[in-house]
Amino acid sequence: MTDSDKLPLAVFDLDNTLADTAHRQRFLERSPRDWDGFFAAAPEDPPIPEGIALVLKCAEECEIVYLTGRPERCRRDTLDWLAAQGLPEGRVHMRRNDDRRPARRTKLEILKRLARTREIRVLVDDDELVCEDARRAGFTVVRASWTAPSATLEVAQEREGRT
Repeated sequence: MTDSDKLPLAVFDLDNTLADTAHRQRFLERSPRDWDGFFAAAPEDPPIPEGIALVLKCAEECEIVYLTGRPERCRRDTLDWLAAQGLPEGRVHMRRNDDRRPARRTKLEILKRLARTREIRVLVDDDELVCEDARRAGFTVVRASWTAPSATLEVAQEREGRT
């Protein structure tokens, strides 16, 4: 067991927690929604200073883990974006490309799995429903309220299981 295996985990969401998705919301406001366009624009997401600062602060005492509702097909772009922001390396948990369950289910499932072997110091996420369920399950949660909520993204997360 290495020293990093003993550190508690700080788990961070990406979209609207670390990455500002406002510029790509337009892809979800169409009918039908343009999911390919939405995810293709992710590399251009500006970083959110409050989220970035919190990751860096947590990295002083914790191993960082990224937990996103983005599909697995976005992994390369996601890893490149994290590196470009100078964020700590960490495991990135993404949804399977065919997984359409609500974010609150997929994320809680992964949190519980991680908690079997490691202390989770904090979950940081912008999704109110994810935060509520994680709190109910006994996790310490910081709700990332530093971006304006998007009703379109909320529907995508909860009803369509897309992000």
